[in-house]
Amino acid sequence: MEDPIIICTGSPETVPVYQSEGASGADLRARLEHDLLLAPGARALVPTGLRIQIPRGLEAQVRPRSGLAARHGISVLNTPGTIDSDYRGEVQVILVNLGQEEFLVKSGDRIAQLVFSPVVRVSFSAQPLIDETSRGSGGFGSTGI
Repeated sequence: MEDPIIICTGSPETVPVYQSEGASGADLRARLEHDLLLAPGARALVPTGLRIQIPRGLEAQVRPRSGLAARHGISVLNTPGTIDSDYRGEVQVILVNLGQEEFLVKSGDRIAQLVFSPVVRVSFSAQPLIDETSRGSGGFGSTGI
């Protein structure tokens, strides 16, 4: 199967890049006019300067970078953030500092990753009852540890 082509607008520095042959996510970079100091517990909407055209049948997911999370407590809120195929605005990342120290974000920093997944659309049918199962309505933790 041939890889889908994602059309991007922005400067060459804003185009996502896979960092290894087997990487699932392509890195997104911050595109800032001024450095951003993210205090512990704070969150910020960080622009990337990137707009993408996603083929119908795919979605892009914005996910945290594991190194930022492990080393600094920096994550992405609304994870994974979904970018639909009909969205044409700038890709932005909601960064949150869950760490103990301030974190400085500079323009060009790799702040998140973009993963593409197929989308299945379903039809919904309103019915008075649904099938029963052995689990039933048991929710969080109902199947044990």
